[in-house]
Amino acid sequence: MKKMSVLTSLLVAIWLSFTATTAMATTVNSYGLPDFTELVEQNNQVVVNISTTKKIVRDQSQSVAPLQGMPEELLRYFFGIPGGDLDQFRDRFGGKQPGMPQKQQQSHSLGSGFVISADGYILTNHHVIDGADEIIVRMRNRKELKAKVIGSDPRTDVALLKISAKDLPFAKIGSLKDLKVGQWVLAIGQPFGLDHTVTHGIISALGRALPEDTYVPFIQTDIAINPGNSGGPLFNLEGEVIGINSMIYSKSGGAMGLSFSIPIDIAMNVVDQLKHGGKVVRGYLGVQVQEVTSELSKSFGLVKPMGALVGETFPATPAAKAGIEPGDIILEFDGKEITKSSDLPPIVGVTPIDKKVDVKLLRQGKEKTIRLKLASLDKSESVAAEQAGHNMHNLLGAEVEVMDKADLSQLKIPFGVRVVNVFAEPALSAGLRQGDVIVTIDFKPVKNIQILDSLLKSLPKNRSVAVRILREGHSLFLPLILDK
Repeated sequence: MKKMSVLTSLLVAIWLSFTATTAMATTVNSYGLPDFTELVEQNNQVVVNISTTKKIVRDQSQSVAPLQGMPEELLRYFFGIPGGDLDQFRDRFGGKQPGMPQKQQQSHSLGSGFVISADGYILTNHHVIDGADEIIVRMRNRKELKAKVIGSDPRTDVALLKISAKDLPFAKIGSLKDLKVGQWVLAIGQPFGLDHTVTHGIISALGRALPEDTYVPFIQTDIAINPGNSGGPLFNLEGEVIGINSMIYSKSGGAMGLSFSIPIDIAMNVVDQLKHGGKVVRGYLGVQVQEVTSELSKSFGLVKPMGALVGETFPATPAAKAGIEPGDIILEFDGKEITKSSDLPPIVGVTPIDKKVDVKLLRQGKEKTIRLKLASLDKSESVAAEQAGHNMHNLLGAEVEVMDKADLSQLKIPFGVRVVNVFAEPALSAGLRQGDVIVTIDFKPVKNIQILDSLLKSLPKNRSVAVRILREGHSLFLPLILDK
């Protein structure tokens, strides 16, 4: 009986030890996951909903006469119509009905934003408020206020708004320098118009370079971001805003775990310039760079792949004047290490143009340091584009280039100009993309850049006109609206 008692006691002790260990593990796992409730309670008040209204004047006759005035060569190329049938085809599908009035419509959009000061300054995305005739900010307490645009920057997709208010709760601003891949982050916004929706995830990558966004080293996360989240804040666990949610990569239009946010350091630099100068001035170096691959690093005498390899130096630019040559590898710029080529543009962009900076580079196996002053990006780009046979169109908001006969022949079109870069309105709202070929504007042929200039200057303002493009072998129309 005594032996049985000892054995029983031993078994009981083992069982209690096992259950205690299991319970402890569960407790540790539970406490190991972050609790976002306090963070949300503290920051819900700083997040606002933004709704915009844009007035669009449409000529109703356009809807029934999309082919009126289209040149014969385009009808043949795009529709394969025999010559004798052209008039009949136009009469049937392109007959313009006289006397149809213009119709004014309103376009509405939703987005998010957040308060950055007690006196009513608000940050959001440029694309949320771009072209808006009226901007309404709705606070957490449902109060609605009209906002005015202090300034907006299409290149970084950052906009600064102001509402008439005081003593507002405002966001605590963080920094990019302390971020690490894998750390928890949280977003608050209004996806699909659902107020103050909270989603969470982790940082997937830092310094992510995306096509046509060379001046923004994006924060990539796996947070669920959807239409309406744009302009909302990205928080760390300390409740600091570390980014502005800007875009997603998606084939379906919904969240796929690939979300991109503008680092708050970049955004606050834009805010400072918009507040004090009314516009954003970026530094311009004047080089074309490429990645240093593993194979190239060996041939250049580098221990490991790093830096930005200069492939071309544009004439009459700061780089050319300072003596930077093709084949140089830029290792540091203004004391900041260049790990990969995509690191260089954002660093150059935020560097003041009146500041002398040191550039450390590798030339033929030897390190060399040179000193230079940057030029202004906007002014230098126009000069460089003209020298390269490109044209920066302020009216269109896109950079275009002349196409040679071989390219036209391959695409089976008689004329057109190719879009090299889209950087501003109205091209952004129209949906123009890099690589699109503009064939007609308002059904008039675009045979070269000079004709494009003339057509843009003659277009009516605040009225939609049809732009025919060729994209990936397919022909389609886009609506283009020039502002006043």
